[in-house]
Order: sequence, then C-alpha cells, then structure tokens
Amino acid sequence: MDGHYVDLWHRIARETPDRPALVTVGEGVMTYAEFDDAAARFAALCGDLGIGRDDKVSILLHNRPEWLLTFAGSLRIGVVPVSLNFRYRAREVAELLDDSDSSALVYAASLADVVAEAVALLGRPIHLLQVPDVEAPLLPNAIDFTDLHDRDPLPYEDPVDGDFFMYTGGTTGAPKAAVWSTRQMLTMQIYNAYVSSGLPIPETPDDVVRTATDPDRQPIVALALSPFMHGTALTTVINALLLGGTVVVLPTARFDPRRAIRAIRDERVSRVAVAGDAIALPLLEAAEEEGISQLPHLDSVLSSGMRFSDEVKRRIHALGDVVITDILASTEGGAVALGITRADDDLPARFRLTPGTVVLDDELAEVQDAPGSSGRIAFTGGMPKGYYGDPDKTAANFVEIRGRRHIIPGDLVRVLDDGGVELLGRGAAVVNTGGEKVFPAEVEASLLRHPDVLDAVVVGVPDERWGEVVAAVVAVTDPGSADTAAIVAHVGDEIAGYKKPKRILAVADLQRSGSGKVDLARIRALFRDAQTGIVGPKSFR
Repeated sequence: MDGHYVDLWHRIARETPDRPALVTVGEGVMTYAEFDDAAARFAALCGDLGIGRDDKVSILLHNRPEWLLTFAGSLRIGVVPVSLNFRYRAREVAELLDDSDSSALVYAASLADVVAEAVALLGRPIHLLQVPDVEAPLLPNAIDFTDLHDRDPLPYEDPVDGDFFMYTGGTTGAPKAAVWSTRQMLTMQIYNAYVSSGLPIPETPDDVVRTATDPDRQPIVALALSPFMHGTALTTVINALLLGGTVVVLPTARFDPRRAIRAIRDERVSRVAVAGDAIALPLLEAAEEEGISQLPHLDSVLSSGMRFSDEVKRRIHALGDVVITDILASTEGGAVALGITRADDDLPARFRLTPGTVVLDDELAEVQDAPGSSGRIAFTGGMPKGYYGDPDKTAANFVEIRGRRHIIPGDLVRVLDDGGVELLGRGAAVVNTGGEKVFPAEVEASLLRHPDVLDAVVVGVPDERWGEVVAAVVAVTDPGSADTAAIVAHVGDEIAGYKKPKRILAVADLQRSGSGKVDLARIRALFRDAQTGIVGPKSFR
C-alpha cells in the first residue's frame, strides 16, 4: 500500500478529533486534533526559521510528546528528522550534528550543558529549540519550544515523500545515518502493525482510516519503555497512531520500573515495547512490589536488540493472555527474524525468519532451506536508501547479489530442522549492552587518553541482565595500585555512560603478539576467572 504517515494521521484526526493520541503520565492528554495542530505549528516554526525540504532537524530528547511532535511536524514539510541518543556526551553530539548536516536541534533543557558544549565544538551556527523538561534558562539564541503554540499552524497540504535518519549503533565504526524513505517505512510497517494486532492488511489509505476510526474496535494503548530513538520503540508508537490508538509517555530520561508498571495498570496499556531482560526484569520485580499479579489489558510485549530470556518471558505470560514478540532486527533492515510465544507451552522461544530474509554461507549461497547449515542473515526486503553522505559504506553494506539488493547485519545463525534458526552470535566486534551498541575502538581510544593507561583492549562479556556488558583490560605501570574506578569515570566523562566499562582489570601487559594482536578469548577468560578488580556499577547509565 502506498501512503504517508502524516496524511493518515491527519485524516484520522479529522475523523476522531477528540480521541486521545498522547497521554503523558503526570502531565496531561493530547487529542488527535491537538497533535495534528501542534505538528502543523512546528512545521510553521521551521518555515519561519528558513528550514525547508531536505534540511535536517536533530532530536536530542528522551521519550516526550515533543519528540513525536518534532518527528511528525518535520515529515509534514519534507524536513528530515534525525534521532540522536540522549545519552551521548558533547563530543558525540557535535560529531553527529556535523555528520548529518543538521540545521536545527530540538533538545531537552536538562541536556542544555551538553548541548552548549556540543555547539561550541560544532563551530557553526545551528538553530536551537529548547524543550522545558526542567526549570532552566534558555541557551543563548535558543527558542523556547512552547513558543510554537503562539504561531499559526501551517495550512495542511498533501505531504511529499521525505526521509528520516536513524543512526546505527556504530557496529562497524562510527555511527552512520541510515536514510529511510517515509513511504518505504510505512510500506514495511503496515504488515507488522496489522498482523501484530490481528487485523487484515489494508490495501488503500481509506482502509487504514476506516480501521483506525472504527467505533466498534477497541483502540490499542501503547507504551514504549525503550527510547524513541531506537527503531522498535519508534515504530511501536507511530504504528499505534496509525491504528488510531493512544501512546502513553513516561516523560523522564531515567527508567522508573514502579512508575512504569503503575502506568501499564492505570492507563490500561495493551502493548509494551521493552529492551529485553534489561527492562522486563525490573518491571516484573516492580509488579511484585506493587502487588500486581495480573494485567488483563496487556496483550502484547515487543522487544528487540538484546537478550530476552525464556525465564523472564514465562513470568510475563503469567500476567495474562500476552503475546511476546522477540525481534531480531537492525537499523538498516528492520525485523529479520521473530521469536513469538503466546504461552508457556511455546517456550523455549524459536526464531523464525521474516519474509525477505535469507541466510548466506561463505560463498553467498542461500542456505535458509538447508537444515544444519550456518551463515549470515541477510535481508532483501524494504531497506534504507543507504548511509547519508557515505557512498563507500553504502556500497560495502548494501550488497547486490544475483540482481537483488541485500543488507547483511552480521548476525550468524544455524538453520534448524523445523525451519527456525539458532543465533550463534555477531560477526562484528560490537558489544550489545542493554540494546545499545558499543564499538570497542571508541572506548579503547578514550581509555588511552587517561594518563595512567599504557594500553587497552575492550570486549563484551556475558551478563545475566544486560546480555553483554562492556569490559576492559588496561595495561598500567603498577596494576596493584591502579585506580580503576577513576579510569572508568574518565571514560564516562568523555562518552556516553553506557559505553564505559562495567568491568575492568588492570594488568602490567596485554601480551600482544608480534603482529600487535590480542588474544580476545584469553581476555574474556580473564573476566570469567577474575575475583578482584572488577567494577560493576548497578546502574546501566
């Protein structure tokens, strides 16, 4: 089906103007008419600032209604929204503002210090729009985001196809902006949105609007507990609006599991997006603390990007009639495999390839229909246009094989007898911690900037809650007196907190080979055997 999110949301708003679109816990409700109007006012503000089609507006916000208003308002006029990780430090923010050629930045007032430093590092003018999530003065030359309410909304016109950027987690180096066409994303997501809700696939935009506004259908109520900057959370909420549903927002940067479980209960949430055990486990613990044993309105839990154990899934199924969808996905290729369970009897979960996904062996032959074979997952369905401003990396990662375009994320699998696949690991050196991707070279570079560190190597090591955590071995002059906590703090000052080592060992020598290589298996074994010198902060951040 050919269509545009903005057009569909606008038509749904005209048909059901008073239906709640966004419920911000502790702050209020925004109807579909109000959401549509605010997006139009943001579009008008962009026009007043000289920001037009194909210009870039970066979003540095945690999950707040302003995130979605910026996204929708930008797409309305062909401006490209760019999602940034709100955990990034100033240097990282500056690098991505430069890489994306952003003309404007919408940011939380609570991040004003980071933004001020990033703008100084950027070294060129950029429009600043400050969202007042806390009491804080405006940065110099910044505009208060709430000022858009004083502007006339831009009259509605049929939207043109535009793009939006989603930065990768840096799996193969510095983060890269995957360029998604808005219409391409909708075409991909129609299947996921409707099948996951047990609805027939629409053939026309009229079908979408008719389904979304059907008074006899109970609208979905969705809550994303992972950040909107990640694909699963973003598609969960924009698809909920596509279905005429309500998006519940917890407007804080820090995950509060007790507040989240109360919101699920009180707002009658039917769909929750989590980040595997890292979110689901404390959520379940909070439910026990709150005396919540059943969630009768909850019927769907989605997760992507990290470990989601069968034990935790079993506890979720005990809360009610809940379908759990564990998604193997990438920023570039969407969902490539799904592990769906509907009850205890479906456990252990088994991943199955989605339409358009294949398994390639070392000779690039397809082996997904050959049980016992192993290879790399590749996706041939809807995908981005490529990486912004980087034709070489686009050519390297979006590969044409036998006349078809493929994206190869790097996941290694074994094909099973029943048509499922067993995940074997990731071909790249990326560390996947709590759904966030960490490139070891970036952390090693920061470690080496500490005056006491002579050499360093970073790996991912297994962790029961986070799937993996970042671990580092550093060579120092005197391992016995090394202040490893200070070294970790130094890294946290330079780059995002989730990238800093959660475990660190100090040694006299990394024992590199003559070619300079480190035996990574031996390094990982050090952490299995180590009894001392381990830093393990309780907080993911």
